[in-house]
Amino acid sequence: MPITQSADHATIPFMAGVATQQETLVKRYQQVRQLTEQLCQPLETEDYVIQAMPDVSPPKWHLAHTSWFFETFVLSAACPDYRALHAAYAYLFNSYYVAAGERYARPNRGILSRPTVEEVYRYRAYVDQHMTAFLEALHGEQFDTWAPIVELGLHHEQQHQELLLTDLKYNFACNPLRPTYVRREHPPRPQRVSALQWLSLPEGVYRIGHDGQGFAFDNESPPHRSFVEPFQLASRLITNGEYLAFMADGGYARPELWLSMGWDTVQREGWKAPLYWEQQDGTWWMMTLAGMQPVQEAEPVCHVSYYEAEAYARWAKARLPTEVEWEVAARPLPIAGNFVEQRTFHPMPIDQTDVGPLAQMFGDVWEWTQSHYSPYPGYTAPPGALGEYNGKFMANQFVLRGGSCATSVSHIRPTYRNFFPADARWQFMGIRLARTLLG
Repeated sequence: MPITQSADHATIPFMAGVATQQETLVKRYQQVRQLTEQLCQPLETEDYVIQAMPDVSPPKWHLAHTSWFFETFVLSAACPDYRALHAAYAYLFNSYYVAAGERYARPNRGILSRPTVEEVYRYRAYVDQHMTAFLEALHGEQFDTWAPIVELGLHHEQQHQELLLTDLKYNFACNPLRPTYVRREHPPRPQRVSALQWLSLPEGVYRIGHDGQGFAFDNESPPHRSFVEPFQLASRLITNGEYLAFMADGGYARPELWLSMGWDTVQREGWKAPLYWEQQDGTWWMMTLAGMQPVQEAEPVCHVSYYEAEAYARWAKARLPTEVEWEVAARPLPIAGNFVEQRTFHPMPIDQTDVGPLAQMFGDVWEWTQSHYSPYPGYTAPPGALGEYNGKFMANQFVLRGGSCATSVSHIRPTYRNFFPADARWQFMGIRLARTLLG
């Protein structure tokens, strides 16, 4: 039976037997925490401190903040005898949880030379030691109470693993030396992809949202009914080659293709291509976590804002899907794709030998939808500081679905609702088209 914790609207399944539950949770805790540190192994000490813009955070801060989460919401709350390693860390490494106390200003995280990287790793080890002892001693009602909060913390850390990679890419792209995070050759890539096909889905009343089986964030609930008109969804993601055609047709110079705020942003920021693209001697190149690489036309286009995705869709005489349409199409599909476990850290072309009616629905790039990030009918934010996790951001954001090449496969599901402002580009964001079938 699943264990449900109403405080964070999360449910997590465990095998029968208390010992097995403990072993499963301890193992998962260790695996997630170890992956964060493994992702940092290629870094030099200096890389841990850089913050190239306010929206990104230094790797050192991600390492510390994810430890602060367990210290604040588990150890300090559940263990009266627990003593924090350093009293100031509660202030330095809180992100946006107002109910948890004062916070150090986000834009200034990059000027924190202290605590040192070594001290941050010592902090992680200290928290891990206490968390492991705590988890191994959990039983009965205590397990039922704290296991869902620990699972929430693990999914929170997986979010920060993804942010660590995307933030690092932005930091490296701002360095004229264009450092490389990984030095490896990508596997052979197809030079072209099959023509875009359209999958038709019927109208109907569909049940949307998480059904309570397995973990979910509070913003995926409650499940509810939603009517969908007949529509078509593109069989695959839009490629670099297709986006180059949009650019060649004056896509960034035609105001009729853009939302007003999008056009204002294009003019103000001087956008002429996706983020990380540069033209050198007539050839487009892009910054990747493996350094500068020529733009491959068969790869999914990446690092485009909602404004760019919407303008491309309009140019293509289509539109972006709603998040309900996306979920309806994705529910029957297996969760498989190019995730962080593949260690490509880059969106890849579809495998032409294994393409169904819908390809790349999971992994590679987060897919913009036209849906505003809003509460589902009947949604109530959880009480306390954990209620600030998702609910207070439900304004001026758009929903993305499906995960990316920086997402863990164990972290994604069809109901997962990611969200970003319309002008955000540094996350692994791409485009899938939809069309309405009315009349």
